[in-house]
Amino acid sequence: MPLRTRIKICGLTQEADVDAAVEAGADAIGLVFYPRSPRYVTLQRAEALTRRLAPFMTPVGLFVNADEETVRAACDAIPHLVLQFHGDETPQACEQYGRPYLRAARMTAEFDLLHFAARYASAQALLLDAHVEGYGGGGKAFDWSLIPPSVPRPVVLSGGLTPANVIGGILQVRPWAVDVSSGVESARGIKDAVAIRRFCEAVREADARDASAGA
Repeated sequence: MPLRTRIKICGLTQEADVDAAVEAGADAIGLVFYPRSPRYVTLQRAEALTRRLAPFMTPVGLFVNADEETVRAACDAIPHLVLQFHGDETPQACEQYGRPYLRAARMTAEFDLLHFAARYASAQALLLDAHVEGYGGGGKAFDWSLIPPSVPRPVVLSGGLTPANVIGGILQVRPWAVDVSSGVESARGIKDAVAIRRFCEAVREADARDASAGA
């Protein structure tokens, strides 16, 4: 397990959301460029939000089967943008932008994560989410025991995480990072600063527990 589990707060749409993530010490924010999402932001809006990031915070752009022009425009506008693909993108489609990328995997009992990891060997990490209708996890957790013990890529645990269950997720899965969206919202697409802070505190508590257990 890493010394510190990284934290990504996804689906930010307002300046106050970004400020809360910065204040809580999150490592990354997620900007949703999928028009069907209630957390969708335009490129102009995303640029404005990323200007509020603290030094060394990473902006991550979430795409679902977007055309090449859309992704390239985002890369040009936000120089340090990491890409996150949630649709049916092939490895070649993910690699063509020359940017670090995360590949989302929709977990079910039948899903072969090890085969998926081999296909997307160029991914910086695999983001493990619940399988629901449409795209995205819909705020639902999946059975963490479905994750094989030896995934060859860093794992980002996602899907239905909250301040209440993230400690258990970290201690069971030992992911490289965790990703939260609806679990820290006061309304759909609107983040709650207190919930963001509690989520980040819970992640640090999980890391502290794990460190003391291994001491």
